Amino acid sequence: MRKVKDLTGPGITDHLGIGGTDLGVTAVAPDGRLVAVFGDTFDRAGVGGPGWRSPVVVFGDAASALSGIRWTGSYGPRSDYADQALPYEHDSVIHGRPVSTVLPTDLITIGREMFLHVMVCQGLGNVHWTEIHRSTDNGETWEHTGATWPGDAHGGLFQMLTWELGDDGFVYAFSTGFQRDKGLILQRVPAERITDPGAWQGWGFRDGQWAWHNPPTVALTGSYGELCLRKVENRWLLALFNAGDYRVDVLNIDEPTSNLYEAVRGTVLHGCAWGCEDHGAGHVAQLYGGYIVPGSTLDDLHLVVSQWNTERNWPYRAMQFAGTAPRPGDRPLPPPPPPGESGGVLRGAAKLARRFLS
Repeated sequence: MRKVKDLTGPGITDHLGIGGTDLGVTAVAPDGRLVAVFGDTFDRAGVGGPGWRSPVVVFGDAASALSGIRWTGSYGPRSDYADQALPYEHDSVIHGRPVSTVLPTDLITIGREMFLHVMVCQGLGNVHWTEIHRSTDNGETWEHTGATWPGDAHGGLFQMLTWELGDDGFVYAFSTGFQRDKGLILQRVPAERITDPGAWQGWGFRDGQWAWHNPPTVALTGSYGELCLRKVENRWLLALFNAGDYRVDVLNIDEPTSNLYEAVRGTVLHGCAWGCEDHGAGHVAQLYGGYIVPGSTLDDLHLVVSQWNTERNWPYRAMQFAGTAPRPGDRPLPPPPPPGESGGVLRGAAKLARRFLS
C-alpha cells in the first residue's frame, strides 16, 4: 500500500480543534455522508494536555473517500470544535467502576439508524464492559441503547469488535480482546435485534462440526488488535492489526464462516523502526488500526491507519493508505529494511502492545 494523506493533525484538523487523535473507523450515514469515529483526542498534537475527549465523531465528504477524505464538520454545537460524542467524564467513577476513557471499536448503518460499539476502559487494555449506542440523525447525536456486555464475556474475547450486515439480514461480528494477545471469535445477530444481547449467536465447534448457536470457538488464533470487516464488491474483507507479527493483514473470504486458516491473506502494511519508514512502500513505524474506507474496491482498497511515536509523543495521528486487496497467487509485500539499531523493530512493537496494558 501507499500513503494517500495524513487525515488528522496540525494543518489538517485544526478547524475541528483536533491536534492529536487515533483510530477513525468510518461508515456511510443514511444521508450519504461519511461518519468517522476517533479515539482519545487532544487539542494539541500528541497525547495529553487539554481537550481530552473520546469518542469523537467527524463528518466527511463521501466523494473524497478514495482521493483523500475531506472533513466537513463534527459532532457538537460548535462548528470549530469536535466535542465528545458520549456523556461521561474521563477519570471518573461509573457504576462503581473507575473509568479513564471510552473507545470506539466499530460502527454500522442499518436502515435509517447507526450503531456504535464502544469499550469502557480503565487504562488501555482493561475493559470493564462494552456497550452499543444509537444515532437516528446521521451521527449528529447518540443515545445509549441499553445493550451492554461484561468485559470478560466469552473469555474476554468480546471487547474489540467489528461488524457488517450480510444479505441474509444478519449482522456478522468478529471480536477479540483489547490486549493484542488473543485470537478471533465470530458471532451473528439478526439486524433488527442488534441491541439484544440474548439474540447474539456464537459460531462454535462442537460434536465434530462447526455450527451456529454454539458457544463461540476461536476461529483464528494469533495476537490481534483493531479489526474491520466489510463487504467489498462480492467479497468479504477482514482487515486486522496483526500485533503478533507487527503488521496489518487483509483476509479475502467468501463468507464470515469461511475457514480463516485457508483464506486468501495478504500483508498490506509492515511495521518498522522509525529510522526505516517508507510510507510509499507500506513500511510504517508503530502502526495500528486498519479500517476499510467506504467506497473501496478490490482494486482500490483504502485503509485508515493510526501511528503513535510513544517515545516522542508525535506523531499521534490517523492516515489514509491505498492499494489492492489480496487475491490468490499474490506475491507477499517485501519486509522492511533492518532497523538502524539492533532490536529496534521488536522493541517498538512490544512497547506499542504494552501501551494497552498500562
